[in-house]
Amino acid sequence: MSNQLNNQEDSSALLQNYSRYDVEFVKGNGFYLYDESGKEYIDFLAGIAVNIFGYSNHEIKSAVKTQLDKIWHQSNLFRSSGQEQLAQKLAKKANLDRVFFCNTGTEANEAAIKFARRWGKERTTIITALGGFHGRTMGSLAASGQYKLWDGFYPLTPGFRYVPFGDMEAVKYSFSSDVCAIMIEPIQGESGIIVPPAGYLNELREFCTKHNTLLIVDEVQSGMGRTGKFFAHQWEDITPDIITLAKGIANGIPLGAVICTESVGSVMTPGSHGTTFGGNPLALAAANCVVDLIDEVVLESNLNLGEKIKNSLALLYSDKIKSIRGKGLMLGIEFVPGISAKEIAKKLLDCGYVVGTSGNSVIRLLPPFIITENEIVKFVLKLKELIE
Repeated sequence: MSNQLNNQEDSSALLQNYSRYDVEFVKGNGFYLYDESGKEYIDFLAGIAVNIFGYSNHEIKSAVKTQLDKIWHQSNLFRSSGQEQLAQKLAKKANLDRVFFCNTGTEANEAAIKFARRWGKERTTIITALGGFHGRTMGSLAASGQYKLWDGFYPLTPGFRYVPFGDMEAVKYSFSSDVCAIMIEPIQGESGIIVPPAGYLNELREFCTKHNTLLIVDEVQSGMGRTGKFFAHQWEDITPDIITLAKGIANGIPLGAVICTESVGSVMTPGSHGTTFGGNPLALAAANCVVDLIDEVVLESNLNLGEKIKNSLALLYSDKIKSIRGKGLMLGIEFVPGISAKEIAKKLLDCGYVVGTSGNSVIRLLPPFIITENEIVKFVLKLKELIE
């Protein structure tokens, strides 16, 4: 019997919880991907904001291989110098004090919820935004203000209250003495790259400080330099109490992180939270390398490349594109009614371009940081051709 399942056998064995394109990538190099037939694709999605330095990056690969030859797993019952090094780097970048490592963004957000409630003691309610996305496990699912994600999973984890994103008056109206935290994305990613009004994060920070309430900023998709700052919230020059990270942190090796103040970190004592695989040596080797690679040159380049995409797309803006949203290399292209983003994404894939979508009206661009202006121009011209 063949070791390789055919499509029918494969689809019957896998849980049918993804709508997959009938393409398998078997190799990557730089910002290029290759399928089993050898066809070349240009990646404008980066595994959904994950492979920020592309594929087969020499420095990251070397760091992981070196660690692989030493040890690739150890229990968190023992000291980890890799964790200590990365924690110092992230705490410095965030101007915060303590770091916890896990495996994914969902886990990071689950941990942040636990940290906030333990810190708040009798105060257990967390305010989050409608349209927000914080994960799919039961706590992070309840924190995600999207009704479509809740279908079939009631009762939700209690203790969450929802307000329109970017509406400070709604936050004030919804606040009460039982609220321990406000949890927000600086830019909503899964909802189509939704940017809040200027000053919104500053107002949230001031409000939380005034009411002795934690500000949790979910940087899972927007962090790690994607918007032109190491963290997207730094565009408003604020310091949250808790930051969650994942996706690009280790360029594809599973890792998540929670960065917090000493006040929050001090309530988490041995046994109050933990993970078996979180912060394993392989992921830490990759992440330490990734953080070192994100310098001011990279951040400036990300911002400039994002502007290049926006400016190039502006040629289509008047009659084909309703809006172009985002910052740096985190962009959403919303089409006018009558143009299907999903159909355009499929056609782009046929033409050798990998993009994401949000609903049927928005194409999401989250390319590797190493994408070039030349590839951007070619992409925009192909998009123009497909739309017309």
